[in-house]
Amino acid sequence: MLNKIWPLFLIISFIYAIFSGRLPETNNSIFESTASAVNLCLTLLGTMCLWCGIIKIAMKTTIIDKLIKLFKPLLKKLFPEISENDEVHKEISMNIIANLLGLGNAATPLGLKAMRSLQKNNKNKKELSNSMAMLIVLNTASIQIIPTTVIAIRNSLGSIEPTKMLVPIWIATICAAIAAVTATKIFMKKW
Repeated sequence: MLNKIWPLFLIISFIYAIFSGRLPETNNSIFESTASAVNLCLTLLGTMCLWCGIIKIAMKTTIIDKLIKLFKPLLKKLFPEISENDEVHKEISMNIIANLLGLGNAATPLGLKAMRSLQKNNKNKKELSNSMAMLIVLNTASIQIIPTTVIAIRNSLGSIEPTKMLVPIWIATICAAIAAVTATKIFMKKW
């Protein structure tokens, strides 16, 4: 659907620019936008490399194992179908840690890996298991302690205080996660 909407928007914009006499401004804005998009991508790439590197270093230490142990009681409540010694617990924990650090791009491959492992254990391959649904919900409404991507975007756009929005983000993500997990647990019991 989007592959039809975006070209339509572009065509309408160019037609409007031609008839309104603003074609030079449109051309200038295209080149300015591409330059700012490249700068934003480089900023985000640098930030992602930093945090992914920190996670790789943490994986080689005992920090990750301690964090996984810290998450075990929570994971037992959220994923009662999975045995606690299962490798999936580690994969889900790594996904949650990446989301807590605001590393959505790094959390995605970890979440996909955990989802594949959950699918292997799934009895009905054509339907989501409760654990798979919970993992999707946790990824969608993830709590972010350090919203790395938002901070990087605000910093690249020249914000004076790029971290000023931390408390509202904490409140919003905690409320979203509590509501999403509660709703998921309720629906799991009904169906």
